[in-house]
Amino acid sequence: MLVVGLTGGIGSGKTVVTSMFEDEGAHIIDFDYLARLIVEPDKPAWRDIVDYFGPGILSPDSTLNRSALAEIVFSDDKSRKALEGFTHPRIFEKRDALLKAISEKDPCSIVIIDFPLLFELGLRKDLDKVILVYVPRDVQLERATMRDSLSQEEVEKRLHAQVPIAEKRSLSDFVIDNSGSLKHTRDQVREVMRELRELLKKQEADTPCF
Repeated sequence: MLVVGLTGGIGSGKTVVTSMFEDEGAHIIDFDYLARLIVEPDKPAWRDIVDYFGPGILSPDSTLNRSALAEIVFSDDKSRKALEGFTHPRIFEKRDALLKAISEKDPCSIVIIDFPLLFELGLRKDLDKVILVYVPRDVQLERATMRDSLSQEEVEKRLHAQVPIAEKRSLSDFVIDNSGSLKHTRDQVREVMRELRELLKKQEADTPCF
């Protein structure tokens, strides 16, 4: 099994690119989905977060008010690290369980793990390869403000909390430029999948996968 990380900054369009990789046959593990799953009302991470930040970060239906929480954690490193301490270990547990299930069902597969903070949390060492979804900074700002209804100041705070995109480029094995047409992006995804399949064949030379 080939385990590949996919990352990119806010507004880079990771969701679209991840969907394209799924269309090409990759298994997908979405850390944003896992993050939402582990903070559902009354789950352990939810209780830890409410105990630490107070009930003011809850919506009327008792779910976390993600916008209110983001405003806090992206303005204060201590709060951000506390939130990560409550959530990340539980997310990693879910990830490991999913990887085990995929390995048992499809041992010669390509798994794409979509994780926005891959480099920020030092997870490169756990992966066979890394894919970066790239767009220029001005495109990030434009897309994030339009998509998430964030102010430019709020987007800048989130960018400040992330490793600079230029540094991410130098640390990645593949870079997908998502600033052009969908066709251009899909062509790049298909080329990356072709290279990953070739790599998988070499790694699994004694066990035919295709």
